[in-house]
Amino acid sequence: MTTTNEILAAELARAEDAIAELETKVAFQEHTIDALNEALSNQQKQIDKMQYQLRHVIDKVKGMEPSNIAKLSEETPPPHY
Repeated sequence: MTTTNEILAAELARAEDAIAELETKVAFQEHTIDALNEALSNQQKQIDKMQYQLRHVIDKVKGMEPSNIAKLSEETPPPHY
């Protein structure tokens, strides 16, 4: 026959197991959140760098001199036409 103390001890053991499992899950989630945060920070740095580079390229393209070559529509046909 099981006594009240044995029942309480069994329930306490189950509760401790459940708490340990929850602690493990929380630790795993904290690790995952930290890893995701680091990945997001790295991606933001890459985006910032790419935006800077794109601005630099746009400024270079805007500063380029127009070509001295006439557009095809502006070219006069060759004499043999």
